[in-house]
Amino acid sequence: MGTPQQLPVMEPTWDFPPSADGLRVSEGEYWETYYEMSDRVYEWNNGVLEEKPMADYQSFEMYDWFYVLLREYLKTHPEGKSVGLEIGFRLAIPGNTSIRKPDLAVVLNTNPVSIKPVDRTYKGIFDICFEFLSDSTPDMVHRDTVIKKSEYCRSGVKEYFILDRKGNETAFYRLHGKFYTKVRPDSKGIIRSHVLPSFQFRLDDLYRRPSEIKMAKDPVYRSFVRKDYQEANQRAEKAEQQIEKERLRAERAERQVEKERLKAETERMKAEQRAEEERMKAEQRAEEERMRAEKLVAKLRELGMDPDCYTD
Repeated sequence: MGTPQQLPVMEPTWDFPPSADGLRVSEGEYWETYYEMSDRVYEWNNGVLEEKPMADYQSFEMYDWFYVLLREYLKTHPEGKSVGLEIGFRLAIPGNTSIRKPDLAVVLNTNPVSIKPVDRTYKGIFDICFEFLSDSTPDMVHRDTVIKKSEYCRSGVKEYFILDRKGNETAFYRLHGKFYTKVRPDSKGIIRSHVLPSFQFRLDDLYRRPSEIKMAKDPVYRSFVRKDYQEANQRAEKAEQQIEKERLRAERAERQVEKERLKAETERMKAEQRAEEERMKAEQRAEEERMRAEKLVAKLRELGMDPDCYTD
C-alpha cells in the first residue's frame, strides 16, 4: 500500500459584495437595489448610502435581553407593536431626507399610521427608536449619537434610546416640544418611558441582564415580565397552601381521633377500675358475711345448739 496523500486545506471563501458605503444613489435606486439587500444593510441619507455596522455578540446579548423585556411589556400592555428585522422608515425634514432602519422600534396603537403584517417598510414615524452600538468607527458612533438623534428629534420620534454594550454612549432622550431632553435614571437607577407608561428597567440590568424568572420576581419588572410564570407560580402556591391546609386539617382530625381514643381508653380504664373496686367490695362483703356466719355457728355451738337446725 502506498502512502496516503494529504489533501490540501481549502481556505473558506466569502462571496460578499464590496461595501457601497458612501456611494451616491437616488432614493429610487436605494429602494430598488439597496433597501432589501441580504448581504449588507444600508440606510440612505440625503442621497448617500450609509452601511450599518455589523453587531458583535455582546451587543446581540444586550439586544436580545432588551427585546425580551419589550416583548413581555407589550404582551402584558398591548399598547403598540415592536418592529425590527431592518424595517425602515422615511424621515423628511427641511433640508434633508433620510431612510433609517433602527435596530428596534415601537409603533403605538394611537399612531395615525399603523403597520400591517405584510409591510416591509413603515410609512409613518416610529414612536420610539432603539439603536444598539457595537464596536463601530467613530463616524458610525457619531451617526447614531448625533446625526440620527437630530433626525429623529426633528421628525417627531417621541423617545430615542441609545444602548451601548460598553456603557460609554448609553443615553435616553424624550421629545419635549421641538427638542430632546435627556432621560436620567431616578434615585434607584431606574429608567422610565413616558411613551410606554409602565415600561421601566434598571440601568445596571442592561449589563447584568438578569433572567426572565429573576425579573418576574423583581419589583421593577414583575408588573409585566412573565405574567404567565407568575400566574402559574401563584396557582402552584395556592395549590401548596391548599395542600398544607388539608394536611393541617387532617392532622387536627388525627389529633381529635387520638383525643377521642384516649378519652375512650380513660373511660374504659375507669370502668374497669370501678368494676374491680365493686368486685373487691363484693368479695369483702361476702368475706364479712362468711366470717359473721362462722361466728354465729361457733356461738350456737357454745350454747349447745345445733347450727344445722337453727334458722335465722
